[in-house]
Order: sequence, then C-alpha cells, then structure tokens
Amino acid sequence: MSHSTFQRIWLPGFLLQSVMIGGGYATGRELVEFFLSAGPVGGLLAMGVATAMFSVISALSFELARMTRSYNYRGFFHQLLGKGWFLFELAYLALAILILAVLGAASGELVTEHLGLAKLAGTLTLMALIGVLVFWGTSLIEKVLAGWSFLLYITYAVLVALCLWRFGDDLLFKLTLEPVTSGWFGNGILYAGYNLAVIPIILFCVSHMTSRKDAFTAGILAGPLAMIPAFLFYLAMAASWPDILDAAVPADFIFQRLDLSWMSLVFYIVVFGTLVETGTALIHAINERISEVYREKDRVMPNGLRPLIALGALLLAVVLAGKIGLIDLIASGYGTLTWVFIAIFVVPLCTIGLWKIWRNPPGANQ
Repeated sequence: MSHSTFQRIWLPGFLLQSVMIGGGYATGRELVEFFLSAGPVGGLLAMGVATAMFSVISALSFELARMTRSYNYRGFFHQLLGKGWFLFELAYLALAILILAVLGAASGELVTEHLGLAKLAGTLTLMALIGVLVFWGTSLIEKVLAGWSFLLYITYAVLVALCLWRFGDDLLFKLTLEPVTSGWFGNGILYAGYNLAVIPIILFCVSHMTSRKDAFTAGILAGPLAMIPAFLFYLAMAASWPDILDAAVPADFIFQRLDLSWMSLVFYIVVFGTLVETGTALIHAINERISEVYREKDRVMPNGLRPLIALGALLLAVVLAGKIGLIDLIASGYGTLTWVFIAIFVVPLCTIGLWKIWRNPPGANQ
C-alpha cells in the first residue's frame, strides 16, 4: 500500500497540533501563563524551547513506533516499560478524563457566551460531533483533523494580521526594548512536559511511514507545525502586554481591543471545532486500545461501540467536573500529571527508546 508524502511527513504534525490546541492554547490563557508571563521576548525564547522538545520527542517516538510497528500506546509502552506499560494507560486515562472535563465545560461556556445558547447545548453538540467522528474511525479522523488545522492556521493568521495592523508599533516596541525576564527556560520545559503526553495517542498515523527518514523528518516538522498557531496567537497577545496578563480569557481581551464582533464569532466557531478535534483524538486512542484487544482474540470491534465509549467518557468527565469542580481539577491535575508523564514517557524514551533506535540499523523495517 502506497502512502502519500502528506501522510508520511506532514500529517503527524497537523494531528499533534489538533490534539494540543483544544486542551492547550485555544483561549490563550495557557500561552499567557507559560510564555507571556516571562515577558514578550522571554516568551518567544520559551516557545523555542517547547518547540524543540516537541520535535525531538516526536522524532524518537515516531521512529520507535515505526520500527516496532507499535501504532497504539499499549504496544508502544510495551517497548519502553515492558510489564510496566499499564502505568501510562492509568495516567493517560486520568489525563483524558481531565481534558474531556475541560472540553465539556469550555464548549458550554462558548455557546453561552458567544451564541446565547444554553450550556447543555454546547456540551451535547460536542458529544454528538465526537461520536460521529469516532464511529467512522481513523481515515475520517485524519482527514477532518488535518483539514480543520488549515482553517485554524488561516484564522490565526488573520487575527495576527489585524493586530499587527492596529497595534504593530506597540508590538515592535515591546519586542525590542523590554528586557528578557528569568524563568523562560523552565516555562518552556513545563509547557512541553504538560503537552508531550498527547504524542503516543497519535501513533496511528505512523503506519504511513516507510523509513527512518520519514519518522525523523515528520518528527522534526511536528514541533513547528504544532506551535505555529500558538506563535501567531502569541504575537497578537504580546502587543497588549502587560495588561493582558490578568485577562481570564485573553482572546476576549484582544477582540475587545479590536472591536470586531464578526471576527470574534468566526474565531470561536473555529475554537469549538478544535475542542471537537482534541476530544476525538483522545477517545480514538482509547478505542484503538480496545480494538487491539478484539484483534488479539481474532474478533473485530463493533463500530457501534466506538461512539458509545465516546459518550460514556464524556459523561463521566462532565460529572467529575461538576462534583470536584473544574478549577480544582485543573489546579491539582495538570501539574501532577506533567511530572508523571516526564517520568514514565520522556525519560524512558530518551534512554531505553534511544538505545533501541541506536542499535537498530537505519534500513531495518523499511
């Protein structure tokens, strides 16, 4: 079976960006916390650190997955952790429920704040769209996530163009005259550590790769492709530094300054789509894990089970958010899981994984 250059080289980066943004930087709050808090220039340096980490870890992950044919996280972590592979599964399920809780709440807030609809309408719409996508499986998911990524790039490009047109002098002044503050390197590491956990859930796309060159090229490109929208959004926000630091939703702060209601509506429609993308990728990884169990028993996972798992996971996430509280979930969950994933994914990959790649001839499994 032949695979196009897009599937082998470019698709992984678009998938990584699609999964990251909904739980990462769609509203801009995370970009403020991890990057802009270090100052306009310090934030750019921190973004460079995070982008480099995404590229390195993606390249190593893709090649290890390719040469061992580990296209889901269970098989992949068998290679890294042996019998301890389930540690990632436990951490991943916790992260998935946490992010889905955030997505469910965010979708409700979006439709209420910007469309005037009930919060339940947003959550139900999110569930329905995710259910449809996971029902049709990998092929449709790859097409939708990649296609929406292009729309996202266009939207962010328009946003930054408008900000440069209106506030370009402010941005130039702050990028050239404001001093670099301390902490930018650590912030870049923390942001990457928080988001690196999504790499193992997009390994289904590695099946398109046919060589080590494919894996390393796709991995190196994945970092910049995932962070281009963040970089554009960051430039738009940096022009409003330091006032934007205290904004609960930085995107709203920008649109209030621009006084463009139509752009705000377009932006949040696109953002809602990114919430669907992120939720779909998270649940698709769970479905692929269950599908592997069926294959081991020489059976085929029923398609009807896929949307049921999606709806069940979303309902559980929404209930947990309501019981525990979304703020507490985020405050206590993300920080802890960041270090967990560094310990059970990044460290083993850069030691055991790198050793396995090193001892495997470049031409093997091509």
